[in-house]
Amino acid sequence: MAPQGDLAVEPGLTIPAAELQVVASRSSGPGGQHVNTTETRVQLRWNVLESQVLAEEQKERLARRLAARLSAEGVLTVACDTHRSQRRNRDEARERLAALVRASLHTPRPRRPTQVPRAAREARLERKRRQAAVKRRRRRLDDD
Repeated sequence: MAPQGDLAVEPGLTIPAAELQVVASRSSGPGGQHVNTTETRVQLRWNVLESQVLAEEQKERLARRLAARLSAEGVLTVACDTHRSQRRNRDEARERLAALVRASLHTPRPRRPTQVPRAAREARLERKRRQAAVKRRRRRLDDD
């Protein structure tokens, strides 16, 4: 089954339709004659490691982040059988694949370490002094 065109993941990255493989099969679960006779479940496969549109760094990042979802050959598979229509399942599988790749390629902003403000440090020490004084007043007095 031929995919319906290139898949835009983010502004600088589009997966060509030639790299995507769409396989339809019968959906599981209840549904009677419709489910038993039509192939509405869609599997969308994309070989991450052999992709021509990814840089080596991007391939490594995807392989690391999606290790649990990749096959031994580096194929990422997304399945969808939510809808009764094969077209809608194919569209949703494409959206899921794009979201998965987008999230995996995202690099988080590095955290800049900050210092605790002087006023906050002093307020914490003052609270400790007050609490220590309260506990000191609770002690039993010695009869010296």
